[in-house]
Amino acid sequence: MTGTARTPVLFISHGAPTFSVEPGVLGPALATLGQQLTGLRAVLVVSPHWQTRSTVAVMATQQPDTVHDFGGFPAALYQLRYPAKGCPDVALETARLLGAAGFPTELDDHRGLDHGAWVPLMHLLPNADVPVFQVSMPARLTAQQALHMGQALAPLREQGVLIVGSGSMTHNLYEIEAPNSPARAYASEFAQWIQTAVLANTIQPLVQYRSEAPYAERAHPTEEHFLPLLVALGAQTDGDTAALIPGGITHGVLSMDSYMWRQPTHL
Repeated sequence: MTGTARTPVLFISHGAPTFSVEPGVLGPALATLGQQLTGLRAVLVVSPHWQTRSTVAVMATQQPDTVHDFGGFPAALYQLRYPAKGCPDVALETARLLGAAGFPTELDDHRGLDHGAWVPLMHLLPNADVPVFQVSMPARLTAQQALHMGQALAPLREQGVLIVGSGSMTHNLYEIEAPNSPARAYASEFAQWIQTAVLANTIQPLVQYRSEAPYAERAHPTEEHFLPLLVALGAQTDGDTAALIPGGITHGVLSMDSYMWRQPTHL
């Protein structure tokens, strides 16, 4: 796909739900980026917090609720709302593209926005004035399939759809520490390896990160928070360049590094 303006693709580390009110390093960077995103038709989010058994579900809700799918956090977080409209027409086209790529699909007209969607969007697009919908991750999605899913979604970029993979650069909640704890060496080393690979666009090592990246299984005891990066990586097209959006490391082990793929002349 060349010669036509394309929206960027983002991978955003959404961190803990408290990121919605504690912007840290990443929040202001997303806010600045969001101010440059104009003319968007819709935002498509792939989040680890919506997994389906076998089919890929596509949200076709007209006015999705804000889902507070977490527990044990300050009461103020449960009062937050992200009142963006849905986008059923683009959802239908998304389901068609995924089906054509071999993914069994279904539409869901009741699903709301989970915190993997609304938490980062509160920084990126705080006015909630762009329609938002989500695409689920099959519970047994592999790294190669995640890349393939992104490739299937890529044509939406030429229709003004911003594709967002929302996950976490590292996600070992077993080792989480106080918010301002020093960064653990393994989390920094893993994030640096990913940065080198993404910026060099070495796709297969990223797909095989489980065996290639240092401390991969420690950084991600389970894969669901890493796979949205591969969806975003798959949605890049010829002429895109990758850029790091630095996020630092919070809670000692949660890297918030994020990425954008875009045409050099875009933004």
